[in-house]
Amino acid sequence: MKIEQFKEHKIISIVRGIAVEDAEQIFQTLYEEGIRFIEVTLNTEHALTIISEMSRKFEDRMFVGAGTVLTPEKAIQAIEAGARFILTPTVNVETIHTVKREGIFCIAGALTPTEILTAYENGADLVKIFPAGTMGVNYLKDIQGPLPQIPTVPTGGIDVTNALKFLEAGATALGVGSSIVKGKKGYSESDFAELREKARKFFQVCHENNK
Repeated sequence: MKIEQFKEHKIISIVRGIAVEDAEQIFQTLYEEGIRFIEVTLNTEHALTIISEMSRKFEDRMFVGAGTVLTPEKAIQAIEAGARFILTPTVNVETIHTVKREGIFCIAGALTPTEILTAYENGADLVKIFPAGTMGVNYLKDIQGPLPQIPTVPTGGIDVTNALKFLEAGATALGVGSSIVKGKKGYSESDFAELREKARKFFQVCHENNK
């Protein structure tokens, strides 16, 4: 896995709080609408099962990763389940080191310049800027002044109204949560239709306007 793949596909769709029985149709819908990176948060019930089953189903057609990974032990569990990349919400140096020793792509969460540099210098391949929506696009621009070498993934509060602005400001990719995938159990047909529409619109905004 390479940074260029994230830059090409632009969107990491965050899946949180869904039911196992809805996972396959959710993932299939995202795949059909062009999304290729999915983060399953570990605070989702049966997250490891979802990661395992979806990784096997989609193989290299779509990359399934684990998010909200708080400890090295959780990282190992996710990797063993089939996670192709690991996301941490904070700068946990031990977790970053563990992930890289396993040869797995690591995206570490950070906010301040010190945290961002610490994550990157300790091996994070990408640095997740969280909460990006609260801080705004200008914060990303300001960060890139002294730290232009660090590839970033703004996450939190990203929607169709600001996604293109973050990409134009230099973001490598975007972490997108409920703006695409609603965190709920028991999806109805209307929920799946809404998911498809949201995914399609987000893909169009990020790709057709940012080639």
